[in-house]
Amino acid sequence: MLDDLFIAPDKNGEGEAAGARPSIPFDYLSVADELHSGRIKVSAAEYREAGADLATEFAALLDHAKLVLAGEEPKPEEKLPPIDPEAIAVELGLNQPKQVADFGRMRRSFAFANHPDRVAPHLRQRAMIRMQVANMLIDEAKRRALAGARR
Repeated sequence: MLDDLFIAPDKNGEGEAAGARPSIPFDYLSVADELHSGRIKVSAAEYREAGADLATEFAALLDHAKLVLAGEEPKPEEKLPPIDPEAIAVELGLNQPKQVADFGRMRRSFAFANHPDRVAPHLRQRAMIRMQVANMLIDEAKRRALAGARR
């Protein structure tokens, strides 16, 4: 079904004749089947290892954010959303104990309000940084919650 969306339009602006080949060279269903097959596995050790340098990642992300946002000028009446990890953690509600199932809901809720595709064009770079920081914070909180549950 998605393949039909990627058929190049003809001269009339409509899709090509029946049987036309999509412009994307892979089949979405085979990709979805592979993802849901269970053949792709990530162990808990690999998951923890991926977040081992979280402090370094945060520092690098925030340094990059400061460089990118240095020339950003807000409109006079506009208050820019913070990129500070502590402020984002409070906004997420990470200061309260959470169940592991709550982190997915928290991530979706934050993305709904802050995703770069949902904000004004001049705030997209800031929104992208906020999403990255929020995802890193949620991942770290989830790792801690999983580690605490195993003890």
